[in-house]
Amino acid sequence: MESTRDEIVVGLDIGTTKIAVLVGRKTEHGKLEILGMGKAESLGVNRGVVTHITPTVEAIEKAITMAEEKSGVEIGEVNVGIAGQHIKSLQHRGVRMRNSFEDEITHDDVDALINDMYKLVMLPGERIIDVIPQEYTVDNEQGIQDPIGMSGGRLEANFHIITGQIAAAGNIYKCVRKAGLEVSNLILEPLASADSVLNNEEKEAGVVLVDIGGGTTDVAIFKEGIIRHTAVIPFGGNIITEDIKEGCTIIRKQAEQLKVKFGSALASEASTNEVVVIPGLRGREPKEISVQNLSHIIQARMEEIIEQVFYEIKSSGYENKLIAGIVVTGGGSQLRHVAQLFEFMTGMDTRIGYPTEHLAKGAEEVTSPSFATGIGLILKGFERMERANRSESNHVADEKQEEMPKKGRGMGGFLDIIKGMSKEFFEDKSLEQ
Repeated sequence: MESTRDEIVVGLDIGTTKIAVLVGRKTEHGKLEILGMGKAESLGVNRGVVTHITPTVEAIEKAITMAEEKSGVEIGEVNVGIAGQHIKSLQHRGVRMRNSFEDEITHDDVDALINDMYKLVMLPGERIIDVIPQEYTVDNEQGIQDPIGMSGGRLEANFHIITGQIAAAGNIYKCVRKAGLEVSNLILEPLASADSVLNNEEKEAGVVLVDIGGGTTDVAIFKEGIIRHTAVIPFGGNIITEDIKEGCTIIRKQAEQLKVKFGSALASEASTNEVVVIPGLRGREPKEISVQNLSHIIQARMEEIIEQVFYEIKSSGYENKLIAGIVVTGGGSQLRHVAQLFEFMTGMDTRIGYPTEHLAKGAEEVTSPSFATGIGLILKGFERMERANRSESNHVADEKQEEMPKKGRGMGGFLDIIKGMSKEFFEDKSLEQ
């Protein structure tokens, strides 16, 4: 914690409806203090994928400038989220044979096993975005969460591997660099959202995170503290707005306002007599819209999204094992009665996820579910920074340990040197392979 307390991490959420930049640092209690936030309308992103570079770069620059002014921090590098229908996940098992059965398993052994997974051959045009170890096996001893410090010759692990299109990731990098920034980490958005709205108990008991954004709905399933399934559904809040626009024959801006102010995911909960009057275009007659009809349109599309989510839950094989039920977050979760509709259609307990658990006091500006991904990106940034610092300190400790035998005297010291040399030789050989 000491090494990262003074560090500042920036999350950049490139969404379909908004681009948000959040600047954060950790307090002495380990909570996240948001120093500044900037957001801009996203015009070059469709269904989570960058489709037009110039307006995306301009929106990033606008959001960055706003965040810099509010936080007083000059932003140079960012943790960026990636989403979109091109995101896929697969399970793979990796094996690493070690040179000695007696030496303890180190961070280097685990890192080498993870790095091997990045060498898997993908389909043309695809790349590996993230490799997440699920559980380890040491010499046929299964179900190990952390193998470091154990002795064994055969280290195995189950991995959850997330892949995406090279072009989609490349366009994100291009936009960030054109805005004068560097990418620290490219992070899958549902994993970031999960960090900000779920606690460890829920992940242990079994939970589904559903992040309803503007263009996509992200799904992440956890059980026993391990990520088991991820998926991106190519529908979100924008498609509901489009349906309202077509169904009520009004312009998009009016449809969005209607959805936010009067929309409900359950038509039965809407008032039967309530009518909203929309001003006519350029002197035309005003239009009257029934709130119940509006809710019927919203419910029909929302049911379609929930059906897709439920299909992902069933295909994961964990349908009846998720004690903590469903947590819905993202901008789309702010629609009235959305939790009730989820419960009605899936039969699973549902709550709305607010990213408040990890936040320090005074961050009211970003407590809305629509900032769950941005806050999660900062949390993931700190997590990876701490891992890198830990790995660095382990290397220093290992180097000191290697120097110790050289100071030994007599035959014992000589034998230690020989052992050290042979160990280095084998390690070099394994690296070459």
